[in-house]
Amino acid sequence: MSLVTLLPADKYVVVNKTILTEQDRKYLVSLYEPIIGSLAVSLYLTLWRDLDRYNLVSVDYTHHHLMTILKSNLDNIKLARKTLEAVGLVKTYYEAGEPNNYVYELYSPMTPKEFFANPIFNIVLYNNIGSTEYEMLKQEFSPLHFSLKGYVDITMPFDKVFKSSSEAVETFDAVGREEGTIVVQDQVDFDLLVSSLPKGLVTEKTFTKRMKSLINNLALVYNLDTLKMCEIIRLSLNEKGCIDKEFLRIQTRKYYQYNHHGKLPTLVYRTQPEYLKSPSGDTSKKGRIIEVFENTSPYDFLKSKYQNGNPTQRDLKLLEYLLVDVELKPAVVNVLIDYVLKKNNNKLNTAFVETIAGQWKRLNIQTAKDAMEVAEKEHKKYTNRLRKETNKQISNETPVWFDETISKENLSADEETELEDMLKKYKD
Repeated sequence: MSLVTLLPADKYVVVNKTILTEQDRKYLVSLYEPIIGSLAVSLYLTLWRDLDRYNLVSVDYTHHHLMTILKSNLDNIKLARKTLEAVGLVKTYYEAGEPNNYVYELYSPMTPKEFFANPIFNIVLYNNIGSTEYEMLKQEFSPLHFSLKGYVDITMPFDKVFKSSSEAVETFDAVGREEGTIVVQDQVDFDLLVSSLPKGLVTEKTFTKRMKSLINNLALVYNLDTLKMCEIIRLSLNEKGCIDKEFLRIQTRKYYQYNHHGKLPTLVYRTQPEYLKSPSGDTSKKGRIIEVFENTSPYDFLKSKYQNGNPTQRDLKLLEYLLVDVELKPAVVNVLIDYVLKKNNNKLNTAFVETIAGQWKRLNIQTAKDAMEVAEKEHKKYTNRLRKETNKQISNETPVWFDETISKENLSADEETELEDMLKKYKD
């Protein structure tokens, strides 16, 4: 999708696609908020409130209305909206104009039964709130088990109470409770998966639509590729060629824990946290580059350096080391990747990366701007020292965001191309 700039004057209407109850508010706060955050929940409740007096379709509002109520800027509101879209609570439609127009469709949150059965939400909630609170929530939403031993069911059937009338009544579609769907792109190559399994084990019923969805969700949550999923599925097939869903979930979880020292995964925002982002509105070239660093996940940023390919397992492990072990912020990791690749002939030398990462961690570097500044200072110190020691002209190839390059009135053709490519790659 091409870049769409959201403006305060842009209009929106809210369309109710479901039946919303007070219980849904409880589900949002108890189950969804630990995953999507308070601003996303507040945005959903605000859109819901916009419907209160109009039931099915709201009147026209501007996005300035949302900024005023939520006390937040449009960048944060847009991120919150995308979060709601990702978890199936909102669908968004856009029409270009002056001003632009949006339609926000509201869908019901999942019931606790559906939520705890969902392989993505169930795992993410557990890892975000911990085992103690998770068990408390499960107990709170568990159904009441009342023993009917000794009782006889004497419920009267419909046809024993009512009789048919010959008068015809026209039927119509009424609003029902409708939940949005979570869209997960294929994580698994099913053609490769089928060809990798013994022919005698697989039947037409092995990979149903629901089973493919479950396999995709598990591959996403546990970050497993096709061949690893194939190993686990092979263990989960029964003699009839069907996959035991519960066994598949358990085996996938055990596989992940075995390879991650007993830890369970969690889906977190892999872009820079909002509180560490630069104020919006800086339209300078350097400001736009900082925006890229802050709004791109390290995986996507590294992947872009591979042109049309995917990062190697070695480079991905290095990313995991920077994010998990060293605990650098995502935007800082992006700056580090860009700097090292530029300075080291497009190679991520592990020792070089670890040295810089350790220094930045000790300096408590948490923002893209600070990381860029310290990289520039270290580069200047290094080149000056090397010139003195060797008395030679040192190659001064640097990232396009270095002050000595970006502050020039006229960039070279190569620098301009590099800058524009960098800015274009990560826009919606």
